[in-house]
Amino acid sequence: MGKPAFKPNPRWAEIFEDLKNFLEFCQNFGYRYNESDLYNFRSYAWQQYSKYSSGKNAKNMWWEDARRFSGAR
Repeated sequence: MGKPAFKPNPRWAEIFEDLKNFLEFCQNFGYRYNESDLYNFRSYAWQQYSKYSSGKNAKNMWWEDARRFSGAR
């Protein structure tokens, strides 16, 4: 009998990497971070993250909130 070897699942590493990147996106762009929004295309934050990760422009909510709270219409 040989030693039992722990072989990490590459899918787990990918999921945790996506969680980390999604958290950074939410912090940088001002979206609410919820781990259950990962891979949920009904979530607006995930839709914007998908756009951002594919190289398109995502809406920056920090700028939108600043414009809204300053009284600009």
